[in-house]
Amino acid sequence: MVVFKSQEISSDLLLAVPPIAGPPAPSLRLVLLGNMDAWSLSSQRVLPKTRKARAVLAMLGLANGNPIPRTRIAELLWSKRGEEQRRGSLRQALHELHEALAPAGRLLIEANRETVRLRAEQVWVDAVALMNAPADWQGALDAIGADLLADMDGIDPAYDEWLRTERQRLHEATTSRAAMLLEVAETPAIRADAARRLLAVNSAQEAIWRALMQAEASRGDRGAALAAYDACRTALAGRFGMAPSPETEALAQALRLAAGGGADVQSTPRQAFRGARLGVAPLRFLGDTMASHLSIGLTEEITAALARFRWVFVVDSASLAHATAERGELAAAADAGLDLLLSGSVQRVDRRVRVSLRLTDLRPPEGIAWTGRFERDTDDLLALQDEIAAEVVAQIDQEILLIEAGRAGSRGAINSSAYDLLLRAIPAIRGLDRAGFQEAGGWLRAATALEPDFAAAHAWRAYWGLLLMGQGWAEDNAAAAAEAERDARRAIALDPLDAQALTILGHVLAFLHHRPEDALSLHERALAQNPNLAMAWVFAGFAECYLGRHGQSLRRLDRYAQLAPCHPHAFFFDAARSLPLLSLNRFEEAAEVSRRAIALHDGLSYSYKPLVAALGHLGRKAEAAEACRRLLAIEPGFRIADAMRRFPMRRPEDRATYETGLRLAGLD
Repeated sequence: MVVFKSQEISSDLLLAVPPIAGPPAPSLRLVLLGNMDAWSLSSQRVLPKTRKARAVLAMLGLANGNPIPRTRIAELLWSKRGEEQRRGSLRQALHELHEALAPAGRLLIEANRETVRLRAEQVWVDAVALMNAPADWQGALDAIGADLLADMDGIDPAYDEWLRTERQRLHEATTSRAAMLLEVAETPAIRADAARRLLAVNSAQEAIWRALMQAEASRGDRGAALAAYDACRTALAGRFGMAPSPETEALAQALRLAAGGGADVQSTPRQAFRGARLGVAPLRFLGDTMASHLSIGLTEEITAALARFRWVFVVDSASLAHATAERGELAAAADAGLDLLLSGSVQRVDRRVRVSLRLTDLRPPEGIAWTGRFERDTDDLLALQDEIAAEVVAQIDQEILLIEAGRAGSRGAINSSAYDLLLRAIPAIRGLDRAGFQEAGGWLRAATALEPDFAAAHAWRAYWGLLLMGQGWAEDNAAAAAEAERDARRAIALDPLDAQALTILGHVLAFLHHRPEDALSLHERALAQNPNLAMAWVFAGFAECYLGRHGQSLRRLDRYAQLAPCHPHAFFFDAARSLPLLSLNRFEEAAEVSRRAIALHDGLSYSYKPLVAALGHLGRKAEAAEACRRLLAIEPGFRIADAMRRFPMRRPEDRATYETGLRLAGLD
């Protein structure tokens, strides 16, 4: 297999093409996809210097060994000159070409008085190899949309017209292979990839949209299939002002019915179709009658609590229990069209109850995504149900979000839906790598542009803005704060019951606009909607701290830690404790909390600030200097005066404690 570097497809992508017939090691490798290039067998660059000589070489390469009349070459490259000048210019270009290609072999070009040709048996040309590859070759997908001879426009009007024709020929070759893959590919993942690449070239191909929907459904991802239908409807409306055909509508309706949506689902807002379809199987009881009652109550409590989250569609537990009793757990899950199944057991021994749970992803490749074990005394069964259900759903919510983000990332970026763009952004936000973080912001902007009414995308974009300013990466703080507030308010306007959007808006008001009282009212509304949302407990803790109520702040943060001790954003949420501890002059504890948060993720600038201040008060100059160095590596523009203007603490004594600690640590 021959490998070449295609500059236009991607600066880093190595595209492998099956070699055409001929010697296994051709003496000349000619790259025509992207910017033109030429290399000898010894990897010496042999591309001619002048554009006209390069143009001759490109024409000979694409001819695949067939002779080209001299008059044809001259007419294309010197169309505005007389016949004698054309012949002389061509002789000069051929002489340059012979000299340039000499390191690759002196006999590569055959020329007589009438024709010129390149010896195909000694030359490998990427575009020719691509067009001669098997019709079902999957690698052709990487060349869809690649620009043939991207740097060769403008040589001559006649040559430009020839180049347009050759580009069309390449386009037809690559798209025909992609279309073939829609029919013959062994896996639905390859079919989905082929469909997305074809749609990237022409989004008006409704038959390809249907192929994508069917491929995603075959992969077991009905959410992606229905997202493809949404994108199809948007594309057709935007370009032609028309609705999908009855055939496409029928396919979408069949997918909805398979997902249990019912016949009238078409009138439901699109957001209802986003997310995984989850069921909670009846928990098996091991032990006495009390365990039996507890398993029933706990199943219902977990189902109700999960229904408060926006990432899942939770099926009715009673109907799933009935089906499980008749046909078994897995068969019932399959009949209900579930993507995820939560199952487990309840065991009672004396006064102790143990609940063991597992979350199974039923989509290919099937597997257990999460397990958990919870133990309590049985003094109060109702309280026990509430406590266990709260901790279960607080942890599972984030696990499901990560699962969905992973599946979205595996689908690739071609023709991504707004939901896919959002899911792709979430891990990049958590990574806090500056380049990846900025890319996540771009994905969120694209998601809100693609679907302006997608509430969750606006909420996460506001959260992204909070971290952008917290990291000191905003070019204009005032503009970034205003944008974060607009996104948060837009999210709530679109979905007033979204607890996460409510608490994000609250933190925007508290952290960016120094309005903690208004923030607390929003956090309370969020917790009323979803008392198991870890983020709401953390942001409420921040607001209490900003108001100087540090004991209440720590109690709020304790509740977060009880609900979701292994939250994906624990590096941020755990670090929240350091600020009230610092304000209470518990400097040793504040420093230790910050150190543990930094151990989880050393890229969050917030974690270093209370640490620096605490170490300053403790007089640990060497450790403080190292913490300052690491802080400034993340946020080079950090200055105490600017920080204090942004610092949202209300009480003068709290502000003084923070500022004094920073100065004692050596910051200015």
